[in-house]
Amino acid sequence: MKKITIAALCAASATFAGPFETWNGADGVPAVETGLGNETNTYGLWYDFNDSFNGGESKIVYPVQPCHEYYSCEPHFMDAVIADCEGVCGTATLFRGTSTQKPFSGMGFNIVGEASSTDKTLVAGDASAWDGLCVTYTSDTDISLELGLGDTIDSTMNYANPAVNLPASKTDKKIVVSWSDFKQPSWYDGSVKFDGETAAKQLVGIHFKIQAEPGDYEFRICAVGPKDGTCPEKCGIPTPPDDIKVARRVSAINAILNGRTLGFTGIKSTATVEVLNSLGQVVLKGAIDNAAATLNLTALNAGIYMVRVSGTNVNIAKKIVLR
Repeated sequence: MKKITIAALCAASATFAGPFETWNGADGVPAVETGLGNETNTYGLWYDFNDSFNGGESKIVYPVQPCHEYYSCEPHFMDAVIADCEGVCGTATLFRGTSTQKPFSGMGFNIVGEASSTDKTLVAGDASAWDGLCVTYTSDTDISLELGLGDTIDSTMNYANPAVNLPASKTDKKIVVSWSDFKQPSWYDGSVKFDGETAAKQLVGIHFKIQAEPGDYEFRICAVGPKDGTCPEKCGIPTPPDDIKVARRVSAINAILNGRTLGFTGIKSTATVEVLNSLGQVVLKGAIDNAAATLNLTALNAGIYMVRVSGTNVNIAKKIVLR
């Protein structure tokens, strides 16, 4: 078998690790702040995947309808699910179809994001400094927590990605693992070898893969962060504000609601503001900068909304209540 070098398989050059802010679904933040995201703002966004590429017919069924109107809702089409679940949750409906393999589906997010607005190649990042991961979850069956290395490497090693098993648990469970705990599956005998430490140095994505006999399996991913992160012991518990300030280096940007005027402080460059309703639909959109940092919300009905602010080195979200 021809030997393939690791360097030849890298789809893009790696970036280097910054602070990974533990993502807690109960905080109402739709995207994971990996600390490695690039200027495309396509990192940390939850997505689902399945076995359709090899004939399987598995899927994730969500408790609420995510926004699939891509032209207006991408890349945050999972916001409604996250708000409802205080995490990402659903039912993994596994069906083999014409595939000869055990069916699977799952959830994941990218570490760095796409190379550019015109190049959708996923960039790798050096996550060594995280030392590993913490996860809080529930699941009817085991979840394989996998380190994604990009389509080129993943397919070359027949998707035998370094992984750790998260055992089935009907009650909230917190797991803390080191990079050294991630191993390729025992059945793999190919030439492209990765241990957890090596994979962490060129990490493209984190995947929560549910692979089991055909059937329906409920799951909920409540939190994920670095090994020494602040993953809660139980689901649905927001991160205490003091912990956020110490552990997360909270953004200097803040959104302040005064009646029907939404003001922003700490804006240093132009950013885009989107206001979403409880269905995840964008109902108002505008641009702000240090000269004009307010948004008029008088056209909106009373209710609960999610405000997203995105721009260069900016990616925050906050819930507001209009009365």
